[in-house]
Amino acid sequence: MFVITSHRPLSRTRSDCEPVLVERSDVTLMAVVSGKSSLFHSVPAKNASVPSLSIALILLLVAEGLEAESVDDGRNQLFAGILRDEAVERINQLAKISDADGYLERTFLSPASVKAAQLIIEWMRDAGLRTWVDQMGNVHGRSEALNTTAETLLIGSHADTVVDAGKFDGSLGIICAISALKVLKTNGKLHKLSRPVEVIAFSDEEGVRFQSTFLGSAAIAGQLPASALRTSDKNGATIQDVLKENSFEGSDASLLQVKYDPESVWGYIEVHIEQGPVLESLGSPLGIVKGIAGQTRLKVKVSGSQGHAGTVPMLMRQDSMVAAAELIVNLESLCKYPDRALTYKEQCGSYKKESFSGLVCTVGEISSWPGASNVIPGQVNFTVDIRAMDDDDRGAIVSEFSRQVYQICDNRMVNCTIEHKHTAEAVHCDSELSQQLKQAAHSTVKKMSRKIQDEVPVLMSGAGHDAMAMSHLTKVGMLFVRCRGGVSHSPDEYVSDNDVWAAGLALLHFLGQHVSGDYMSS
Repeated sequence: MFVITSHRPLSRTRSDCEPVLVERSDVTLMAVVSGKSSLFHSVPAKNASVPSLSIALILLLVAEGLEAESVDDGRNQLFAGILRDEAVERINQLAKISDADGYLERTFLSPASVKAAQLIIEWMRDAGLRTWVDQMGNVHGRSEALNTTAETLLIGSHADTVVDAGKFDGSLGIICAISALKVLKTNGKLHKLSRPVEVIAFSDEEGVRFQSTFLGSAAIAGQLPASALRTSDKNGATIQDVLKENSFEGSDASLLQVKYDPESVWGYIEVHIEQGPVLESLGSPLGIVKGIAGQTRLKVKVSGSQGHAGTVPMLMRQDSMVAAAELIVNLESLCKYPDRALTYKEQCGSYKKESFSGLVCTVGEISSWPGASNVIPGQVNFTVDIRAMDDDDRGAIVSEFSRQVYQICDNRMVNCTIEHKHTAEAVHCDSELSQQLKQAAHSTVKKMSRKIQDEVPVLMSGAGHDAMAMSHLTKVGMLFVRCRGGVSHSPDEYVSDNDVWAAGLALLHFLGQHVSGDYMSS
């Protein structure tokens, strides 16, 4: 859109819709640049007579320019400074806090996790929240409400990462929640909420250090047994040891202090990157999660006979590595073609091929002892991750894999044990919360793009989230955010600045419409 200007130079500024002055000897051009394209209209700079047709065109262009400025003003009301610019900067700041050199890694109560928690506390206070850290290292930021007896809305995600992680997994949900509440504070609405709102940065979701996921959220939901405190990491340190090293009590009694009373909680919301390619393929920045796949984690130990690589004949070996390799290949086959191992028999109530839709199995970690090139391994350990939307299907796969493990180990004359490290049932998100999040997402897309989106996508999640643990405490809802290529758990993980903005704005719409009394209309 373009308007005529005088020949007097103007200062340059940058915004989504900026004036740009271009001068030549005979004309002065002024364009209001919007987006990537522009069209220039010129008039003589001095002593020019403008035909009536040109005057009409000028008036039309002026009107269009004013309309463009009005649109831009509307966009400025979408709090991009806090929900996009500041939020992205904070995500980048967290990404620089790592226990490793050259890649991102933060595990349960590691030095980097403690440093990240301190920064999150600072940001929570900046948003006007009262902060504290509980006995499992979870960071809390809370805003009270006009109604002091109302149940609390919890919003959260995790501050820990996998090894060689991306910077959006977990951090996005924490930062978006803090940013949305900061907007309410900025506009004087934070203390006018109809119910308390509490943001939680969970200390452990990935389970990297202790191979036991959801330590933080499970403790709050009352799902973490006291025996878990005796779980040890690779170096022999227990969860209890690590807690005490960081000035927590690490006792059975202190673990009980972390648990929330279900009667005090209204619901739980989590914003998270999709970690898959569906939203990108649909061209949608946001999606609603219908449910989360159930998950089983196993640790398989294969013990054979350690020996010299050059002196033990092949037919006399009890090779734990070769046995483990066969087990892993069999797992892949089982999960690719479950119907071949679990055929459908109507009279027995067995399983149809279609029922295993979404089944995935992964061996993500393997180690051998003694780990020398000239030694037949005496022991091999590997992990197994099995996920499915249906809990019965997942249970059937775990049982069949266990049967195959013992059979193959017997055939190869090695000993095998299977340790169940973690089990989480599939979770179905609350329909009411999901509908409210859907309305908020729809309003966000409409306001940001000025277009009417036909429908906000609804997806199932194959990845586990803190919402799984929190579902034992209260009803849950989840909002997915588009990520490039569906890549996650990788340094290539990427969410665009505008999609970070969309996530924060959707959360603000949710809070405004359904907590503080229709603060932002749809």
